[in-house]
Amino acid sequence: MKRHQLVKMILLLCVIIPALVLAQGYTQDVGGTGNVNWSRHVIKCTGIGAPNPNLPMAAQRASALRVARQDALRNILETVKGIQLTSETTVENAMLVNDRITSRVQGALRGFRIVDTRYMSSGDVEVDVEIPLTGVVFDALLPKEFGGGVLLTGGQQLCPVCGQQWPDGKPVPATVKLIQTGGTEATDAADAIFTGLIVDARGLGVRPAMAPKIINENGEEVYGTQFVTRDYAVDIGMVGYEKDINRAASNERVTDRPIIIQAVKASGPNKSDLVINMADATKVQN
Repeated sequence: MKRHQLVKMILLLCVIIPALVLAQGYTQDVGGTGNVNWSRHVIKCTGIGAPNPNLPMAAQRASALRVARQDALRNILETVKGIQLTSETTVENAMLVNDRITSRVQGALRGFRIVDTRYMSSGDVEVDVEIPLTGVVFDALLPKEFGGGVLLTGGQQLCPVCGQQWPDGKPVPATVKLIQTGGTEATDAADAIFTGLIVDARGLGVRPAMAPKIINENGEEVYGTQFVTRDYAVDIGMVGYEKDINRAASNERVTDRPIIIQAVKASGPNKSDLVINMADATKVQN
């Protein structure tokens, strides 16, 4: 099969890790102020407001609601700061070194929406608020430099000895069985085209991040910002996280023919990057 016929797998990645709480998808509590649903890329926080006793009774509920909204905004900001941006830095660290990032994040978070409001008998008001990471938040935080790598998957025929792509036009000896990317022997190339990548990281202590990497055992990037367009990463996120292999396999990121790979270990100071073995890296990328 010619190289131009191969399918480029861009941002069709789903990482499987144990869930910290029982919820749909993978939800991570962050800093005690809120949580991040990494399957939906949504932050959820609660704000609480008390009535101002110095105001007329008719105005106290409205004032409590305003205070609750302000409290929710503070909690969202603290939650965002606690998120891992990469395996080397948190969002808070990135904001500390770049005032422009700080102002953009603060502006983006003001776009939260209230999903539930509870009026207490004490006069207090509680609001649950959500804001998507995709869109303006990712645009404010993700690295500016993307691209430069080419990630190809499906339909590639590899030498069983060296693991490199078999040269176009070179005859295949009768005694040699080429390896098809995806871990199957080469038969019908069309049957071996994969539509996405699932990395099983259960039991490795990996921590979710906005911009993680998949690397091989030599530390070379197999999947990450080199292989993703920035617009796409901003729109839907670089990766999705799930707690269940079956849910991951049905995730729209990977559509109907994902390749599933077992990670070897979590890497980086924040344990957000994943290492896969060289054989699996060869299946995914040449």
